[in-house]
Amino acid sequence: MSIKIFGFQALWSPYFFVSLAVLTVLFFLLATKWRHRFKDSEPLTRKQIILFASAMLLTYIVKGSPLDVYAHILFAVHMAQMALLYLVIPPLLIKAIPAYMWKAVINIRIIRPLFRFFTQPIIALILFNGIFSVYHMPIVFDAVKVDAALHGGYTTLLLMLSLFMWWPLVNTVEDEYRLSGIKKLGYIFGAGILLTPACALIIFSDSPMYSTFYHGGSWLQAMALCVPAGTLDSLSFSGLTGPELFSSMDPLYDQRLGGIVMKIIQEIVYGIVLSQVFFEWYRREKEEGEKFNAAFYEAKRV
Repeated sequence: MSIKIFGFQALWSPYFFVSLAVLTVLFFLLATKWRHRFKDSEPLTRKQIILFASAMLLTYIVKGSPLDVYAHILFAVHMAQMALLYLVIPPLLIKAIPAYMWKAVINIRIIRPLFRFFTQPIIALILFNGIFSVYHMPIVFDAVKVDAALHGGYTTLLLMLSLFMWWPLVNTVEDEYRLSGIKKLGYIFGAGILLTPACALIIFSDSPMYSTFYHGGSWLQAMALCVPAGTLDSLSFSGLTGPELFSSMDPLYDQRLGGIVMKIIQEIVYGIVLSQVFFEWYRREKEEGEKFNAAFYEAKRV
């Protein structure tokens, strides 16, 4: 059966699209026409424009396109959605938003101490990976998936914690703590290790863990989060019973694939960051070596 039966609103989330469009316009107004209101403001770079636009486009694809509906049907798609939302979008946003904007927010009196606390590397690592792992405990997962308030709250919490986790690694704000050298390598390896138990539990389970992906009643409750109530009511009367109508994949295989997808995306993202760290280190060492050689030959000439 085709997911087109869920209708345009469920598949393309027009209200979410408008919200992101407004947010994007507001950002570019703040960064161009109104940037003189910020202290030490600088013009947007082409890289920042591309990164912000990419982050907004990816956010819409992940949460506003048919991908979001598929994420309620296939656990593997859900895990891909989670990986993109928490491992790809946050570093893009941190890099895209100019440092002077970050400073304006961080330096607010109430926010400053909280931000400093939650972006401490060890705390940021443990909190994100710990809350992410708790989320994937079956009792928590199934409760969150069928309650709109819990789902929205948990998604927002994980997004904030992911921003905190990425902050020490990729921020470029002056006077803000940034990891360097070997610390970055240790941080990335630590992040990979802390996420492994949750993925392993999902991959090596002997039976489906999440009723919202195999039990008809629980699945219908979960679908209510992305499908208008009227549409869902009419579909339930037509005999719609569960995700098996849209996919022939066995729930257990789907679950295992989801854990593998999450781990693969994580390894790709962290691998890219590791390569950047390595080339950054190599470039810095090369520059310092060239400066030393230049100074040595200059002294020898004298």
